[in-house]
Amino acid sequence: MSDPPSPERVQPFVLWSPSQRGVLTAFVLILSTILLLRLALDRMYVSNPPPSRGERFDDLASRIDPNTATWQELAVLPAIGEKRAKDIIAYRESFVARQPDGVAFARAQDLMEVKGIGPAMTETLLPHLAFPTTQPAAGISADSQNRPPPGP
Repeated sequence: MSDPPSPERVQPFVLWSPSQRGVLTAFVLILSTILLLRLALDRMYVSNPPPSRGERFDDLASRIDPNTATWQELAVLPAIGEKRAKDIIAYRESFVARQPDGVAFARAQDLMEVKGIGPAMTETLLPHLAFPTTQPAAGISADSQNRPPPGP
């Protein structure tokens, strides 16, 4: 029979050699440093729940009322320009001439009465416009609220 091997001769199982452990440690440190730098430099925080007022709330807080705005004020709105702004003013003035107590633009869809303004442009302009919040008097019938066709 043979003798069992002595404990000095049995080598423990080593998963990584010292040089491999050094390379692995360096790799983990470099990767951790890169990830921490990205976290510090590209920080994006999304609050939960989102704030009640967005970042640009104050930019949009001063909206333009198309019933009182000048053509210069209307011309700065997206996709309006000088010509369409003057067309809006002309429609508003002709509407007020026909109906002195009426409001030409009570809602966004009323802008579609102006030539060149359609549903897509109305949706684009909606965040930039303010309309009167007053409701018509109770004594006014539905027939008297119908708009006449736009003038020339």
